[in-house]
Amino acid sequence: MAGLAESGSNPDVELLYDINGLAKDAPHWFDRVMEFVGEYGLLFAIVLLVLWCWWGVRRRGGEEAASSVAALLWAPLAAGVAVLVNVPIRGFVERPRPFKTHDGLEVLIDGKNDFSFVSDHATLVMALAVALFVAHRKFGIAAIVLALFGGFARVYMGVHYPTDVVGGFALGTAVALLLSPLAMALLTPLTRAIERSPRVGWLVSARGPEGAAGRGAVIPGARKESTEAGERDLAA
Repeated sequence: MAGLAESGSNPDVELLYDINGLAKDAPHWFDRVMEFVGEYGLLFAIVLLVLWCWWGVRRRGGEEAASSVAALLWAPLAAGVAVLVNVPIRGFVERPRPFKTHDGLEVLIDGKNDFSFVSDHATLVMALAVALFVAHRKFGIAAIVLALFGGFARVYMGVHYPTDVVGGFALGTAVALLLSPLAMALLTPLTRAIERSPRVGWLVSARGPEGAAGRGAVIPGARKESTEAGERDLAA
């Protein structure tokens, strides 16, 4: 398996040279931007999307707040599980980084001496993005677009073959989707318990477990007191 895609006539290698060749023609400053984006920036952006979505969910509150927060909590957990699953895969395939077996690549970042297949970065960002998509469609679509660009950036940087990235996307997606029902069954009771807590309940719902139900009452019990007052007036 170590010799996977080492032939220069392989379409995987040809696409690698085509994409990485863009780095040779680009200005130095643009390569530095792509290096930061591919290594840290897109992952950070997807994490911000998850936090942004959580902030909106907890502000709205309501009956679905606990399950929604549970789905969002699954996003970083799915990413962690997917990367752990990738550890034995990388050890089994033992595919060297492309710059170790192919000459003429423009490598934008040093120190990548571990195995190439499957890409940890691609696995991580796609697991986050797909899990976010399960929780919230619009935020999830934006995250998936960022994840796809992140995969392109890894090939552009010369540190992964295209199939490394595709394999990472497939692994991240599989973990996020297949384990989602189990994760929700375990995490939803936890988030409901947190929601009921007077100290940390704000993490799940800023409005409390009643959510939108009490949105119209300025003071709790006001509607009941008004009704009782009206009944007394009628009785008089």
